Amino acid sequence: MPKQILKAYKVRLYPNDEQQVFFAKSFGCTRFIWNKMLSDKVNHYKANKTILNNTPAQYKKEFEWLKEVDSLALANVQQNLRSAYKKFFEQGTGFPKFKKKGIKDSYTTNNQKGTVALTYNSVKLPKIGHIKAKIHRRINGLIKSATISATPSGKYFVSLLVETVVEPLPKTYSNIGIDLGLTNFIVLSDSTKVANPRFLSKLKDKLAREQKILAKRREVAKAQQRKLSDSRNYQKQKVKVAKIYEKITNQRLDFLHKLSFNIIKNHDVIAIEDLNIKGMVKNRKLAKAINDSSWSVFTIMLAYKAEWYDKALVRIDQWYPSSKTCSGCDYVLGKDDLKLSDRLWDCPRCLQTHDRDINASINILNQGLILVKQSKTVGAIGLA
Repeated sequence: MPKQILKAYKVRLYPNDEQQVFFAKSFGCTRFIWNKMLSDKVNHYKANKTILNNTPAQYKKEFEWLKEVDSLALANVQQNLRSAYKKFFEQGTGFPKFKKKGIKDSYTTNNQKGTVALTYNSVKLPKIGHIKAKIHRRINGLIKSATISATPSGKYFVSLLVETVVEPLPKTYSNIGIDLGLTNFIVLSDSTKVANPRFLSKLKDKLAREQKILAKRREVAKAQQRKLSDSRNYQKQKVKVAKIYEKITNQRLDFLHKLSFNIIKNHDVIAIEDLNIKGMVKNRKLAKAINDSSWSVFTIMLAYKAEWYDKALVRIDQWYPSSKTCSGCDYVLGKDDLKLSDRLWDCPRCLQTHDRDINASINILNQGLILVKQSKTVGAIGLA
């Protein structure tokens, strides 16, 4: 059956000078109201040991320029801050941080009876009207919200959250296990190895060169006692560096989207390790390589695409010894029997020779199928 989902579509915007000024005001006001509300909450808690229930409306009398921007953008700041506080107290996530200018500048507004709409070459937004846009594909469904953002290189985008319908993908009667890696991005239980594209590594020399020039121009501006915002050479070089980072991000996301969809399309059950990626990146020797691989983004993509298309994504406990278990006879090697540098090993019991990563992916699949079977059994007897 068709499934109703929320799907985000990213569209490039080409605002005129007046519209760019409005966006800058909106970014500034939403950033200000976030920081102001957060600061007041912190100070109130220190003084009274209770959480302050403040709203954007109460600040508009003192700061009248807040009325110049979309009120829904400010209301969404309140919701996001409330959500961040709730996650901190209930889930133990990090405490909300203050926002800085130029770092992820954005604001979100809601569609109320057509206040957010599309034409073939423009996007309509509240308080600003139609903005020229490049729309590459047809967008079907009800627009729920729009998040407008600016990149450090000076580009503008809108992410439209659309309530739409997707058709489930046909059953393939094929299942797959996935072992995440650094040399190979993933190794599959059917022996397929997908090389790690290492987008950051490929551009690291160019990036280092441009960053070195940027540092020199910062020193020149400092020696001339000029603000960096007033130094045209510094600002031009800053955009060059930002464009390299954008290229890396875009290449990486394109790779991950295509790979994740291909896996979802061709398999019914997908089993993957539930790695503690946050803990792993604390290892300084591995942090850069892990971040360049973007394992967490890949697993998030697999999760929501599996949900969309009625496929099963099964996460295997991170402590399961997938690499040290023989996929032929279930013999488990001792703690010191397999080094990280050992790519092949022989099972002492059945004498089978294993490729470390392929063996791990087969074990991950087998564990995943066991968990799927257990969940169906538990559900059938009413214990789910």
